[in-house]
Amino acid sequence: MAPASDLKSIAAADLLSPEANAAAALAAATATAPGVLTIDLDAIVANWRKLEKTAVPAECAAVIKADAYGCGLQPVARALAAAGCKTFFVATLDEARLAREVLPSADLYVLDGFFQNCGDSFAKFNCRPVIGDLYELAEWDVFCRRSGWSGGAAIHIDTGMNRLGLNLVEANGIVPRINAGDHGITLVMSHLACAETLNHPLNAKQLAAFREIASLYDGVPASLANSSAIFLGPQFQFDMVRPGAALYGINPTPEADNPMQPVVDLKARIIQLRNVERGDSVGYGGTWTARRPTRLAIVSAGYADGYFRAAGSNDGTRGAEVIVAGKRCPVAGRVSMDLMAVDVTDLPDKTARRGHMVTLLGEGITVDELAHHFGTIGYEVLSSLGSRYARIYKGGEAKSETGGAPANAAAPAAPA
Repeated sequence: MAPASDLKSIAAADLLSPEANAAAALAAATATAPGVLTIDLDAIVANWRKLEKTAVPAECAAVIKADAYGCGLQPVARALAAAGCKTFFVATLDEARLAREVLPSADLYVLDGFFQNCGDSFAKFNCRPVIGDLYELAEWDVFCRRSGWSGGAAIHIDTGMNRLGLNLVEANGIVPRINAGDHGITLVMSHLACAETLNHPLNAKQLAAFREIASLYDGVPASLANSSAIFLGPQFQFDMVRPGAALYGINPTPEADNPMQPVVDLKARIIQLRNVERGDSVGYGGTWTARRPTRLAIVSAGYADGYFRAAGSNDGTRGAEVIVAGKRCPVAGRVSMDLMAVDVTDLPDKTARRGHMVTLLGEGITVDELAHHFGTIGYEVLSSLGSRYARIYKGGEAKSETGGAPANAAAPAAPA
């Protein structure tokens, strides 16, 4: 046995089990943070595999823009690559740089397009622009001729979104160039405007337009489907599907039950408990009035942390709920920048205590439920989660079904 004096030189991590290390890291991270955001990487991998099976034989890519919808670009990218994902989409070159650090061999597309002064960065990070107009195409051509770069690019065609992309006349106009060979185009793609609405007439209109133009791009893989469009049927799936929101647990089929696993759990700390009398108001504006003697838990999260002000309540409208000791309790009054009040009157005495964590997202409170109270969509909920939370990653060591290497799950992170 090592002498007592030597024990002091042994790192604490060497004395603890992995579970105890994780608990210790969580305690250390949350000591100075108002709450903790836990991301389940295994759930993200499971969601990707479900989408991949739904889209067979199409390739299933992954959209990891906006910090992987707030879930952490690099941890998510590592986990998905280990599971077998080979193609990723980001929005910006900065995101491409971060992605390339952990995706040395993946195909990486940048959705925000090409500018001539960015050509060297595309070559440096070995990523492909998604080209959305003829000016971009001309600038890309010039860069490729001058530099000798041959990394490829995607062509985005507007079939009805009216946001980005060549119009149908322009898309037809470059068909001779495509058919001439050596064109450098590795993907032709479009984007549905209303895929989450099962029978929206624009879906069929866009599908017909894209099918016609994609058929003219001889030998170029085609991609139309986002998360929701994967569930519209195989006719929308083409050669590649590009899920984003569904990977992170947002319901891609809002007219039916959510087929995806939940990914995010968000907790914040009770920092004070207080009693208010019947008739007392709570919060800014005095819009919520206690109808009985009320016990309040003041929780350390607010709209600066991504918990929207719209989730508050007033005397005429019930707001969102949080989970306190396993029970749903309503938000009382307006959500402020750093704090919210929660009515815990109906809990047994001493169930809610200073320092305890309450659940804002998770334990049955879904991203889509919270989005309803926020007056927005799940995409905005996840991408708005604040930087003050301690961030913990679960899992991420999934292996490809063909035996790929394990992903390196991110360690618990201290708050920003």
